[in-house]
Amino acid sequence: MRLIIKIWISVAILTAVFYSGLAAAHGRVSLESDICMRNISGSMVHLSTYQPHHDPEAEYCTEIPNEGETLWVLDLVDQALRDMPIAIKIVRGTGQALSDTITTLYSTNHSDGIIKGAFNLDEGQYTLFVTGEGVPPLQYEYPLRIKMTNYQEAFFTAIPYIIAFLLIALFTDKLLKRRQIKH
Repeated sequence: MRLIIKIWISVAILTAVFYSGLAAAHGRVSLESDICMRNISGSMVHLSTYQPHHDPEAEYCTEIPNEGETLWVLDLVDQALRDMPIAIKIVRGTGQALSDTITTLYSTNHSDGIIKGAFNLDEGQYTLFVTGEGVPPLQYEYPLRIKMTNYQEAFFTAIPYIIAFLLIALFTDKLLKRRQIKH
């Protein structure tokens, strides 16, 4: 029985380690690995979104968990982008299925490299277009998913836990059968 308790404690510790590593996935990565970074010909932009009414500490990129007011911050990493007009447009839909333009913003004064705004979107898919109006123009796209579950990502996130549970069940079963044979 003590062995079973030790196994369960070990699994709990491993689960905590896996979980904390997953929680920091967006905040502690290099610029090249960040899913919120877009790079065209060496010109880079980074999008961060926040929903302080729901979770004041959380930072999102394109998977936004709730409808309602969402603050966004666009960092113009490349100095050349800071010196050109930037157009930002949010359109309902993604890919070939684009429809209504929800909002547009035109910025010419962003010498600090930061453009901020807010949007209030309903559940669904949208695309945020960022266009640096230089020669040639640079266009970045961010597909936004508002309050939509990404089942593929959820499945891959759950795999380590499923494997750990199955291994514990297997070891527990083997241990109990071994103890029954001895008695």
